[in-house]
Amino acid sequence: MTVTTEKTIYTPEEYLELEENSTDKHEYRDGEIVLMTGGTTNHNRLVIDFCTYLNLALMEQNAEVFAGDVRLWIPQYREYTYPDIMVVQGKPNYQPPGTTTIINPSLIVEVLSKSTKGRDRGDKFRYYRSIPEFKEYILIDQYSILVEHFIKMADGKWLLTEYKSQDAILKLSSVAFEMSLQDLYKRVDFNESEQEQIEQ
Repeated sequence: MTVTTEKTIYTPEEYLELEENSTDKHEYRDGEIVLMTGGTTNHNRLVIDFCTYLNLALMEQNAEVFAGDVRLWIPQYREYTYPDIMVVQGKPNYQPPGTTTIINPSLIVEVLSKSTKGRDRGDKFRYYRSIPEFKEYILIDQYSILVEHFIKMADGKWLLTEYKSQDAILKLSSVAFEMSLQDLYKRVDFNESEQEQIEQ
């Protein structure tokens, strides 16, 4: 006997209503609602430290940093998601109603986890590239010293630079900001990362 499970398809409006009343965060993927898993302490350290340095650097620039709880709408792929960090140059454009969802980040930062790294490098990056203002993408590994830095070139191609040592300096192109990987990874405990991989 074959058992089939009917998949529930939600509209964006239904998702937003459910999300507003939920204690957890979910992504919306073209009709499907997906629970976002909790992050590790190392994930949190990397997000907070990168965001702190970046926010201080952008105080005098025409750009603003958003982290964690601000939602992103990608209309071409009908996706709502919560990037770890986003930068908007100028003023944020919101998807009405309200000011909880933006549509115009120029820079997105994701800290990779075991469960998200494939999607962050694959489909999600492809979806982000459909955003006209989007021109810089940072992927930070929490299990080793590794930062992948993608920059959109004038011809529309994307250039990748990898940083793999503590002495490396990550320098952004869309805003005036640079940070050493030594500072970025200063509080990361790789022993915790090893324990997480064992538990998985």
